[in-house]
Amino acid sequence: MHPWEGRQLGDRTVAYDERDAILYALAVGASPDQLDLVFEDQLRVLPTFALTLAQWAPDALGSAGAFDTTTAVHGAQRLEVLAPLPRAGELALSARVDRVWDKGAAAIFDVVVECDYFAATWAIFAPGCGGFGGERGPSAPAPPEGDPSASLTVGTAANQAALYRLLGDRHHMHIDPAAAQAAGQPRPFLHGLSTLASVTLALADEVGAHPADLRSLEGRFAAPVFPGDDLAVTAWAQGRAVRFEVTADDRPAVRGGTVTFA
Repeated sequence: MHPWEGRQLGDRTVAYDERDAILYALAVGASPDQLDLVFEDQLRVLPTFALTLAQWAPDALGSAGAFDTTTAVHGAQRLEVLAPLPRAGELALSARVDRVWDKGAAAIFDVVVECDYFAATWAIFAPGCGGFGGERGPSAPAPPEGDPSASLTVGTAANQAALYRLLGDRHHMHIDPAAAQAAGQPRPFLHGLSTLASVTLALADEVGAHPADLRSLEGRFAAPVFPGDDLAVTAWAQGRAVRFEVTADDRPAVRGGTVTFA
């Protein structure tokens, strides 16, 4: 077993208010006329906002020396919603390293965060940390067979990464060209969680659901999305359960995507 596997990352109480939830909705593409996402008198909190409140956990693992924070990137994300988030309040979160997968030249660290409202797993892809003889872990699922039920175009804003980082993920590679180049990218790129959240807004509309009724979400980040990119979303819907794939400028951006709405 890898020495980091099973490591407790601690407990933390995180507070937020309605302004934070509204800023989040705007940062991932909510429009001003979606009043129950952007107006405090009618506010419903997007479930994916929870992921900004738990960003401290993967950051804590990097700060503890598990991997090089200048080269590690977000590889995949899972979210299970247990209860609707309050409009404002405090959440008691607990975090741990669940598994460490050996990909040869790299390792993937699964960081799990749990509370009364959600359970979430970050998969952090860490170059140079593999080769320890562990299991490789699951492969990305293949796209569904058959014709898709919808093909959507989802725009991202030129300032989307700059806005999203104000919500907790302030890694320099999303704003500083030099840091992005150190991570192997030509320019600052969008947070994977921002991409996922933008896509779920469009998919909720496609299946006639409210985006705040999201119950589960999963996706693997295959290539970077740059602020201002248009996302091509291919969806296979069965009721309010959707499998999806995302490309940006003909690059596979999200693979193995799944989302369900109540």
